[in-house]
Amino acid sequence: MRNAALTLGLIGGLWGMLVGFFSFGYTDLLIRYPELSEFTGGVANMGLIRAMSLIAPVMAIAGAAMARSVNLVAGVLLLASSAGMYLTFGFGVFTMFPIAMCALAGALALAARQPDPH
Repeated sequence: MRNAALTLGLIGGLWGMLVGFFSFGYTDLLIRYPELSEFTGGVANMGLIRAMSLIAPVMAIAGAAMARSVNLVAGVLLLASSAGMYLTFGFGVFTMFPIAMCALAGALALAARQPDPH
């Protein structure tokens, strides 16, 4: 279970990084070209989006890295990352995989027994 949590958390974190790159870039575009928000609708909370673009994927990757050794902390980090992505970016075509993978990895890390059976 720990290896599955590590793998799913790493994939979810990397995919979350991709979402974060585009979200941060979009907010940067809105800062540089404010007239763009007239056409696209802008964003409600730019600070939250910019912060979670960095924090959520880093929490997922850190949780994945800890999944084999400190599974309870890893599970909490992975679930927090999943919740952060869901609350910030919503559930859509580009966010459904990182949210689902991080949530599943967090559940697997929390359910892992000490030590893993071989």
